[in-house]
Amino acid sequence: MNMIISMFTLSLILTIILTSLNLWLTQTIPDLEKLSPYECGFDPLGSARLPFSIRFFLVAIMFLLFDLEIALLLPLPWAIQLQSPPMTLIWTSTIILLLTIGLIYEWTQGGLEWAE
Repeated sequence: MNMIISMFTLSLILTIILTSLNLWLTQTIPDLEKLSPYECGFDPLGSARLPFSIRFFLVAIMFLLFDLEIALLLPLPWAIQLQSPPMTLIWTSTIILLLTIGLIYEWTQGGLEWAE
């Protein structure tokens, strides 16, 4: 019990020290970049109704699709150890085949060409 109280006291003291150091050492001089309302590269004082490139949107959607593919395929090494590894490989092959067909379709339609 004495050990628990001493560990709690030590962690409390360490927390207080780190919090006070954080408050003491923070940068108090405001930076012009941090004070701007947008940090995404858009001009905050310009028009909000500028035309948006559909190609950029398509590339972003493609990135999300292939990011989803990685998320679906990451558990594959553990899924192979399940009761039916052939069924797991069939579903994995189906996902990869569908995404490959989608990529080929985008490529043939010119969706991956950035120059207009």
